[in-house]
Amino acid sequence: MPDHPASRELAASPEPELLTITEAAELVRAAVATLRYWRHLGIGPRSFRLGRRVRYRRDDLRTWIDSQHDGSGAPGL
Repeated sequence: MPDHPASRELAASPEPELLTITEAAELVRAAVATLRYWRHLGIGPRSFRLGRRVRYRRDDLRTWIDSQHDGSGAPGL
């Protein structure tokens, strides 16, 4: 099968990977309900709606995890 330029562009583009709430919960090792609660309080990792679904960018999750480790996150969490 020939290699198409469009397929190379897609593979080389630095598109952020979008995760479901279940996948995000696995990455941060928290319950889905906990991520929903953090989202409600506005203290969790950055998320957004894509249609009716909540999505997380993998890069945003890693940034949030790093901020929690660095102590710049919310106190006590």
